[in-house]
Amino acid sequence: MHRSKHFYIVTIILSLLFIACHSKSQQVSARTNKTNFHETPITKPPMPLIYDTTSPQSRELIAKLDKFYAAQVRAGFNGNVLVGYKGHILYERAYGFSNRERKIPLTANSSCQLASVSKTFTGAAVLYLYQRKHLDIDAPVTTYIKDFPYPMITVRMLLDHRSGLPDYTKWVPNYKQDQRTPIYNDEMLQLMVKNKPHLEFKPNTRFTYCNTNFAVLAKIVEVVSEMPFSQFMNDYIFQPLGMKHTFVYDPAKGLPVDAAISYRYNWVREPDMFADGVYGDKGIYSTPEDMYRWDQSFYQNTLLSPETVDLAYGPCSFERPGIKNYGLGWRMLCFPNGNKVIYHNGWWHGNNTSFYRLIKDNFTVIVLGNKFNKAIYHHASSICDIVRGTSADNATDTEE
Repeated sequence: MHRSKHFYIVTIILSLLFIACHSKSQQVSARTNKTNFHETPITKPPMPLIYDTTSPQSRELIAKLDKFYAAQVRAGFNGNVLVGYKGHILYERAYGFSNRERKIPLTANSSCQLASVSKTFTGAAVLYLYQRKHLDIDAPVTTYIKDFPYPMITVRMLLDHRSGLPDYTKWVPNYKQDQRTPIYNDEMLQLMVKNKPHLEFKPNTRFTYCNTNFAVLAKIVEVVSEMPFSQFMNDYIFQPLGMKHTFVYDPAKGLPVDAAISYRYNWVREPDMFADGVYGDKGIYSTPEDMYRWDQSFYQNTLLSPETVDLAYGPCSFERPGIKNYGLGWRMLCFPNGNKVIYHNGWWHGNNTSFYRLIKDNFTVIVLGNKFNKAIYHHASSICDIVRGTSADNATDTEE
């Protein structure tokens, strides 16, 4: 009886060890040396939202913007809008439905999928860790993700889209039969390590926008901070800035009841698919007011120092002539007079988003749509014309 009990205990221990080793083998291996991450989130009180909507000039602008958006709604626009100037909200409206089937209207607190505007957060998270000397953006990615199969690629090359990595949304289907069940960053990286899809070009020789870059960056944030990406973003960015309606989407948990559903142009719901669990390149939900807090944090250097912000806003690609360029997590329009428009658009499923920041004037346009509508990318230019008058710096871009 004693020997039988002993054998039973040994069997359980061996089984647990096997399960632990098997589970470990399912994760893309990171460097085993601990970073001993200790960083206290900022404790500065969140920026209060200030409205400027009662002066005669403001009322005139509001009337013009209401007229513009009445036309947009007739043309099919469904979404939220905010226009800010020097820390003051000039205009804020919610048009249409958060959930059309249940007739739930969009409100100022309806969180919408930011799509690629999420990259501005992922890039800033990496720069936050860089600024505090927890990582080196000029180090190879293999410094942080041991099995990453491209030793020539650095963290900076991910940030400025000069890595040459192919877009996972296009190559994952070649290696994964199930196209409906969402995968997460670890599984995407496992497929990359196992299959090593061909690079599109030699790293750091040209710019090509690629979602894979920011999915890998999100994993680096996890390795360095020793916590899930969603927790890091919540604890160190969203909550300290007072962004109470902003979160990283997890398909396994589903959406909160007050989050906006994603619809196709014909009001058909967008179903989840394999890429919906991957975060960093997309996957953050937010509201215009939260996004305005995010926007203003860069002027106040709440999270990032002036030097780090300048680094993020620095154009990194010069292969093509013209004003369009990309920094570290930001698209930009660089004008000959030195002015810059720092921005990012987004498109994922039925969500079209536009986040425009004319930084010289601290003028911001935020449009979050949850029903597919490419016209959203033209709103910022029209709004600039209404609020600021015609200017050469009103140029906008329709690229996601």
